[in-house]
Amino acid sequence: MTAEQTAPTRSGATPGGAPALDRRRWIALAVIALAQLMVVLDATIVNIALPSAQSDLGFGNDQRQWVVTAYSLAFGSLLLLGGRLGDLFGRKTTFIVGLVGFAVASVLGGLADSFGLLVAARALQGVFGALLAPAALGMLTTTFRDPKERGRAFGIFGSIAGSGAAIGLLLGGVLTEYASWRWCLYVNVVFAVLGVIGALVFMATPPKVDRPRIDVAGVLTITAGLVGIVYGFSNAETNGWNAPLTIVMLAAGVVLVAAFVFIELRVAHPLLPLRVVLDRDRGGSFIAIGLVAIGMFGIFLFLTYYLEQTLGFTALQTGLAFLPMPLSIMVSATQIGGRLLPRVGPKVLIFAGGLVAATGLLLLLRTDLDSTYAGTVLPALIVIGLGMGTIFSSAMNTATTGVARADAGVASATVNTMQQIGGSIGTALLSTIFTNVVDDRLAAAGGAPSKLQQAQAVLDGYHTAFAISAGVLVLVALAGGLLINRQSVRLAKLEHASATATGSIPAAAH
Repeated sequence: MTAEQTAPTRSGATPGGAPALDRRRWIALAVIALAQLMVVLDATIVNIALPSAQSDLGFGNDQRQWVVTAYSLAFGSLLLLGGRLGDLFGRKTTFIVGLVGFAVASVLGGLADSFGLLVAARALQGVFGALLAPAALGMLTTTFRDPKERGRAFGIFGSIAGSGAAIGLLLGGVLTEYASWRWCLYVNVVFAVLGVIGALVFMATPPKVDRPRIDVAGVLTITAGLVGIVYGFSNAETNGWNAPLTIVMLAAGVVLVAAFVFIELRVAHPLLPLRVVLDRDRGGSFIAIGLVAIGMFGIFLFLTYYLEQTLGFTALQTGLAFLPMPLSIMVSATQIGGRLLPRVGPKVLIFAGGLVAATGLLLLLRTDLDSTYAGTVLPALIVIGLGMGTIFSSAMNTATTGVARADAGVASATVNTMQQIGGSIGTALLSTIFTNVVDDRLAAAGGAPSKLQQAQAVLDGYHTAFAISAGVLVLVALAGGLLINRQSVRLAKLEHASATATGSIPAAAH
């Protein structure tokens, strides 16, 4: 009998006196969290290294975005397929393959002697990341079924998901300053080796389930559709919303996603069973996760620019400056979200977390050209982290609660897809608005603006981005308050009672 098949008692130990099995489950959580950290921080750790890589390999500013876009295109468009492959071949196997492939791709990127090879390696990272991320969350979902244990587990996992980008800034700053930009890629090998060893030693092999067939038409339409949407938003960031390629890619992406939904309603073995997303609780959680990704972009990108370009921080100092935020997220996700979720449910926590995080972003409107970090930025980061921690731990838990074991991979992939699409929207939308605000301020200044006027125009652009991000987080609160059902926790307890009585994991509750 595996850890997944054994119903835990209220104390957390398994029946029959098997505390060692219980400990193995929590060690497996550490392995899963480590893999998630690698995938999440890789989006920002490379951003810090880009200037050094550009100088070393000699590519232009107009090419620089492809180092980031290649990863996001492959990762975002293949997530649903990666989740279903985990359901098909087993999540433990897919998890290990994803780790090994991600490490190999990272080594290729670190050894790159040309721009083309670096971009190809980043795309390959995205491919294996699309296998790894859904498998990690899917294994977490099927390993922890007791509501109390599940709340703690998702608190830890959510803290990693929410703070990984900030940790990437810190780690990228350290490696770039004291080693080389190449080590921002090589470091993934360390994560992968630890993850593979941990998976082989501590992760139970899930019981066999009926293997779903691959929905080829669904795979083709959703993959092409997500490529169109992610590429369209990336192109809008550099070439504008009126660029023909932007319009064509976004329109084609929307049409293909609509075709995907049409196909899923009619095929016998859908890639994404619509029952997964149409459930009220999970649907609200998916929306909240996507909106949070949009809002977080305003924090990481524009606050990084503010610290480095306005206050004059180095890359290392910027990474250290962000450190209080992931610490705040970890405390909030584990001590607030993880503990309160079984008692008050996700509706209250996501609503409150959205308002708290929005308040933290509004505190960043106090930033000025000569603000101090301790008096202005630090309090905002702590408040933002407290709100984000409760959102991530609650939304990720709810988005995967009550899913049939055979659908756990694709449900987990949907969580990651919402994050990726949200990040792409945030990148394009906020960058465009920021640029327009700065241009308008400089035009209003007339003639040749002074350095002070230029700096003030950029600051106004930051403030606009922070204000819009705060508004998006208010929408997160509304999504939690209006869409998510208060009975989620009661249903989860009923599922656990059913699993205890029958010795099996129940199918989706709705």
